[in-house]
Amino acid sequence: MAIKKFKPTSPGLRQKIALRYTEITKQKPEKKLLKKKSNTGGRNHHGRITVRHRGGGNKKRYRIIDLKRDKKDIEAKVAAIEYDPNRSAFIALLHYTDGEKRYILAPNGIKLGEHIISYSTKALEINKVIPDIKAGNALPLYRIPVGARVHNLELKPGKGAQVVRSAGVEAQIVGREEKTSRHTVFNNEGKIIEQIYVPYVLIRLPSSEIRRFQGDCMAVIGQVSNVDHSNIVYGKAGARRWLDRRPKVRGVVMNPVDHPHGGGEGGKQKGYKTPRTPWGKPCKGYKTRKKNKPSNIFIVKRRTK
Repeated sequence: MAIKKFKPTSPGLRQKIALRYTEITKQKPEKKLLKKKSNTGGRNHHGRITVRHRGGGNKKRYRIIDLKRDKKDIEAKVAAIEYDPNRSAFIALLHYTDGEKRYILAPNGIKLGEHIISYSTKALEINKVIPDIKAGNALPLYRIPVGARVHNLELKPGKGAQVVRSAGVEAQIVGREEKTSRHTVFNNEGKIIEQIYVPYVLIRLPSSEIRRFQGDCMAVIGQVSNVDHSNIVYGKAGARRWLDRRPKVRGVVMNPVDHPHGGGEGGKQKGYKTPRTPWGKPCKGYKTRKKNKPSNIFIVKRRTK
């Protein structure tokens, strides 16, 4: 997708860089796939601010996204590519052959009229179906070739995708392990047909971390759409206000009662050698991950960035 720059007819347009949205094919969303979304203003159920710098912005409705891809072995046609105000990626409207409609995260390069499918373990192992490795198709990780680029990954089988969902990101399958996990294959009535052992899969995430995933976790082939999202420059504060973001105030310009960096003559000195959060904890490089976190066993190599 192309980006566009503007003639500097006003200060807000001088630095602005926006998307052309040439991939978008439909303006109005599918009504049955919408839900009400209330704006919290960063406040919890007590009415207290728990997330700063939130509030205002345009009203939104939530698009119900199929992150599980659990409609298995039924072909779907890509009917539209749409904008979603709740995420950085675009979404694709699918029309299944049985008449159902669903939204998914749009893979990069997908075209109108293309047919995609989500493969079940039953079709792959019992019916011996040979999967088509193309963008938009979903299948278990252990059946995706090493080196393939994927997105929309599950951390737990059947829970739905939780990682690699932002605009333009992709992960890469770098290998398989000898260690296996047990997977149960069910028929259409929910009865057990067979139990198989699938290998763990090693995946390089966008952060450069290499992580171990269960082989029966689902993933989608390809890269997430809207690759140029990282090139957007909003140009003015008002453009961020439209997106539910309020102004940020630096700690060094506050009073000592409000922030550890506050106070002092001239407002230049922090008073601390280590930068602190408003609640006194170290930040900017301070490690906050628990050393005995249970998911540590899945991390093969920590990120380098």
